[in-house]
This record gives sequence, C-alpha cells and structure tokens, in this order.
Amino acid sequence: MKTYIYTVMLILVGITATQAQRMLPKQKGLEVSAGTLSNENPGRNYYLNIGLTVNGKNGNYRLWALEYTHQYYKYKGLRIPQETYTAEGGYSFFLLGDARKNITLNAAITGVFGYESINRGEAMLHDGAKIVSGDNFIYGAGGRLTLETYLSDRFVLLLHGRTKALWGTDLEQFRPSAGVGLRVNF
Repeated sequence: MKTYIYTVMLILVGITATQAQRMLPKQKGLEVSAGTLSNENPGRNYYLNIGLTVNGKNGNYRLWALEYTHQYYKYKGLRIPQETYTAEGGYSFFLLGDARKNITLNAAITGVFGYESINRGEAMLHDGAKIVSGDNFIYGAGGRLTLETYLSDRFVLLLHGRTKALWGTDLEQFRPSAGVGLRVNF
C-alpha cells in the first residue's frame, strides 16, 4: 500500500512541476537577439540587440534594450558603412496565446534615441567624392510584433518583426527588420 501511495504522490508532483506558471508579474528576463535589416544586401546588413524585460500583469511587459546596427550602402563599387547605436524603452502588449502561455503573440511600442555614423566619420571617399550626409544624433519610435514560445520555464525563443521611424537622420527614416532571439527569465 505504501508503494502505491508513494507512486501516486510522485506522479502528482511530476504533473504539477511541468505546469509551472509563466510570465509572473515582476519577473525579469534578459533578452539577446540578432537579425537582418530589410535592404538590398540582407546578408551584410544586420543588428545585434540586448535587452531587459520586466513582466507586468496579463502577459504584458516593459522592455529596455541596447542595439547595434551595421549596414552598407553602395557607391561606384564601394561599400560605405553605416553604424547605428541606439537605446530604446517601451511596453509590450499581450495579443494572443494559449492558457499556459506556451506560445504568445505580443506587440510593442518603443521610444528610440541614439547615434549614427556614416563611413566612420570620414566625409571624403577614395575617389575624391564627398559624403554630404554626416554623423547625427537620432530619435524616434519603434514597433515590433513578437512570436514567443517557451522552450522551458526559463528559456523563451523569440521571432521578431520590427520597424523604426527615425528623425534626425540623413538616411532612411523607416527601417524594417526581422530577427530571432532568446530570453532567459530569472
């Protein structure tokens, strides 16, 4: 009889351990993601992002992130590099998901500010041409749609579709991108 009771207790503990709660309020997570920019050279244009999330109620969360973006522009066979360093903060809203939050769809709105550098600050090119666009401080807003799936109770796989509208730039004002990331919840 004791063996039967111990077996039932062990099964119940195993069932409750696999149904742990997810997206608890005030739970923090560290997010790392990378992706490609929507441009004519998708293999050479990329971004790297690291962020912090703090869960709120009902699957919503606040987010803060630092991002490095690197892309090239073509000019007469030359590749002119453009690098952007940005910080962003915002709020992500839960849209859809199952009851256990195994898979969720979130939409976020963020504020963005940073600095962009064109040709590493050098205005003159090798052929004597001058770049009229200069290095600038930039600011704007961003939006993203994220599909999140839990690999375990701590690890979350992220698929991003994002765009940013930036002012203060001499280049593209709208910058769409797509990427993949991993979040570790503490």
